[in-house]
Amino acid sequence: MNTLLHAATGSSSDHQALTATLFILVVAITVGITFAASRNNKTAADYYAGGRSFTGFQNGMAVAGDYMSAASFLGISGAIALAGYDGFLYSVGFLVAWLVALLLVAELLRNSGRFTMADQLAYRMQQRPVRTAAATSTVVVSIFYLIAQMVGAGALVTLLLGVSSEMAKNLTIVAVGLLMVFYVTVGGMKGTTWVQIVKAVLLMAGTLLITILVLAKFNFNLSDLLGTAATNSGKGQSFLEPGLKYGATFTSKIDFLSLGIALVLGTAGLPHILIRFYTVPTARQARKSVLWAIGLIGAFYLMTLVLGFGAAALVTGEAKTKIIESGGNLASPLLAEAVGGGTGSTGGAVLLALISAVAFATILAVVAGLTLTSASSVAHDLYANVWKKNTATEKDEVKVAKIAAFGIGGVAILMAIPGQKLNVAFLVALAFAVAASANLPALIYNLFWKKFNTSGAVWSIYGGLIASVGLVVFSPVMSGKGLDPVTGKNLSLLPTSIDISWFPLENPGIVSIPLGFFFGWLGTVIAKDRSAENHFAELEVRSMTGAGAVK
Repeated sequence: MNTLLHAATGSSSDHQALTATLFILVVAITVGITFAASRNNKTAADYYAGGRSFTGFQNGMAVAGDYMSAASFLGISGAIALAGYDGFLYSVGFLVAWLVALLLVAELLRNSGRFTMADQLAYRMQQRPVRTAAATSTVVVSIFYLIAQMVGAGALVTLLLGVSSEMAKNLTIVAVGLLMVFYVTVGGMKGTTWVQIVKAVLLMAGTLLITILVLAKFNFNLSDLLGTAATNSGKGQSFLEPGLKYGATFTSKIDFLSLGIALVLGTAGLPHILIRFYTVPTARQARKSVLWAIGLIGAFYLMTLVLGFGAAALVTGEAKTKIIESGGNLASPLLAEAVGGGTGSTGGAVLLALISAVAFATILAVVAGLTLTSASSVAHDLYANVWKKNTATEKDEVKVAKIAAFGIGGVAILMAIPGQKLNVAFLVALAFAVAASANLPALIYNLFWKKFNTSGAVWSIYGGLIASVGLVVFSPVMSGKGLDPVTGKNLSLLPTSIDISWFPLENPGIVSIPLGFFFGWLGTVIAKDRSAENHFAELEVRSMTGAGAVK
């Protein structure tokens, strides 16, 4: 008996050592890339936009790497594993959203901006109020997204290194936060872009491997996979039909619609995606970027269908309980373990460590992009244009961006620690709702409405931002959901004794997005400021043709 126990303990230690080695290897590769890229950072354009030196293919890979976050790899597969058809809405929404980004903003933004989202808005508006509003929105959206990535990191390391204490999870989040600050301060956009490209390759390869192994278990018969998933889920045929998560009540159906609207419209307002279009030299390369990104992202989200239903079909027993307790965030890693041979097997341990290391690389790449976006906005929009009124040197501007990265990283760490109980795909959906409510209306109005003015831009951004964040604060996400009947854990962020959830929907998009457009219109007609019209024709020509765009 003692011999068996010793062997099991030794095997577990070997598996954890393998996991730790792969984690360290991933970090070492990304750190090496960052140092190599940092040698070429000589100007603000190098730091913010990678010197505009990336091809459409390279930027498309980086965009895909930025977009296919921990929410996609961990959260969406987990949502499908737990909620079946309703969970797959995330995959559909994230993919369809790229059509909106391609048709409405990608090329136009590249032609009419410089470094940040605010550059495009401020082109025909008063600089200070518009840049202040845009920078505020950028930081808020980025922090929401950062929280999701850090929560995913905590869940991963908890599973792989066999730690269960809250202190260990919190230290993991702190470590990820420090790493992301390092990438931004040392590598800038060049380092971040190459990390994202490497991560995209690893993620696509890892996801494809697990997808093939899962389908092989069912002789590549998708129908058998879905049938087994439905049976093992304990929910039967309803697992494969709409309504399991969102169809029980009228409110949940409206919540479902609200989520879909936020997912579809949110991408076109995400700051860390928008600034990627500034890293290519021409509008044509910007279009190529989006086309490559759509191809990669489309293939990836189709594979999340197999990962999610595969987890429901193949992961059983204690591992299934772990998926439930993690809010679905551990579905993909535990599925990798299952198709590799199961718990305790060498094959299972290798695949678990490999997929988790890929997921960790995903988290590192995305948090770097998010932090760079928000730090750039603080330095370029607030410091250089608002506070210094265009008198700051490029050196000072970049220095402030690096300092801002520390502050933003600290805030994200502090907010991620209490958010660990939430599904990371859900957290990202909230970021999408904020982006679609605060950023998208202002961008669309500025590009296509001649009468749009400074007051309208400020009202649109602040109105959408306050509406979306405010409704989340007073939603079941924050309070009022009570305890999970399975795990006994509080399903809301605030203690069960506090209930301020007067807004019934978990995703505010269906209300906050129309409000963002309404406030933009209202601010414009109330102010009656016609000065912005003077530059509309110039902006229109520039956005459509690229004439005068920054090279």
